[in-house]
Amino acid sequence: MTDVIVLNGGSSSGKSGIARCLQAVLPDAWLALGTDTLIAALPGPLLEADAGIAFAPDGGVVVGPEFRRLEEAWIEGVAAMARTGARVIVDEVFLGGAESQQRWQKALRELRVLWVGVRCESAVAAGREVARGDRMAGMAAQQAEMVHQGVVYDLEVDTTRTESMECARAIAARVA
Repeated sequence: MTDVIVLNGGSSSGKSGIARCLQAVLPDAWLALGTDTLIAALPGPLLEADAGIAFAPDGGVVVGPEFRRLEEAWIEGVAAMARTGARVIVDEVFLGGAESQQRWQKALRELRVLWVGVRCESAVAAGREVARGDRMAGMAAQQAEMVHQGVVYDLEVDTTRTESMECARAIAARVA
């Protein structure tokens, strides 16, 4: 049985909606944890410092060494939860593409992982970004393709014209 589902996609691509739908359609209890959870847990000063994570006016994201240190602990913690029996859906943004996936692969190495690419056309994601109102303008467009560079998936879904529930059902069909 799959232990961890990793959903990787750019901002406003639909990962969080898919994660909620997966929790509804999968037969067992699954925790949904993601980058937003980690960022919400950071102390305020790390949201503005070179050492932490900074959001540029154009939607770019810059991460520093202290953020990377805490992110590594976060990744290891999520992996530890899965190793002790919690099934986990990871809602992630691989800002470093393949390098980001490698950090997760290292932590999840002894677990059964389903790697899912969540794609969405840049213009559609940008429209969702505006509607959300909680993202920097430009983030969705910058991340739409960048987060997938060099990343290897077991399955890809595209939320441009497909609802979250339909994507979740396709993913759930691959959870063995």
